Amino acid sequence: MIDIQLFDTPLSAQNCLDQVATPEAGGTTLFVGTVRNQTKGRAVLRLEFEAYRPMALSEMQKIATYVKEKWQARHVSIHHRIGVLEIGETAVLIAVSTPHRRASFEACQYAIDTLKETVPIWKKEIFEDGEVWVAAHP
Repeated sequence: MIDIQLFDTPLSAQNCLDQVATPEAGGTTLFVGTVRNQTKGRAVLRLEFEAYRPMALSEMQKIATYVKEKWQARHVSIHHRIGVLEIGETAVLIAVSTPHRRASFEACQYAIDTLKETVPIWKKEIFEDGEVWVAAHP
């Protein structure tokens, strides 16, 4: 099963984990990416995420499909937020269940790294003294 979603509401780690739960898996890994309060020494007030939805969902699907094939993942769930996020809020969740723990860790690492490189999601960092649009996952 593959669960790919973009949300404009808060993400739920439990929901993401529930999507990948299966008695076939001996390992489940969850990555939680949160909004931090600084970037390169500058205080961040909040972030704003935008996505080209059709392509973002398509690219996320490709990542999940590859993860299932390469690591024999039973289930893959990728959830990403769009809109305004405050410090500490969850921006991305990735959960992967596999028969063995090593594959679960490797698959989750691949998924977040590839998402950062290929999925068309952008963020605007809002600072006290200005703002800047950057690739959400440079």
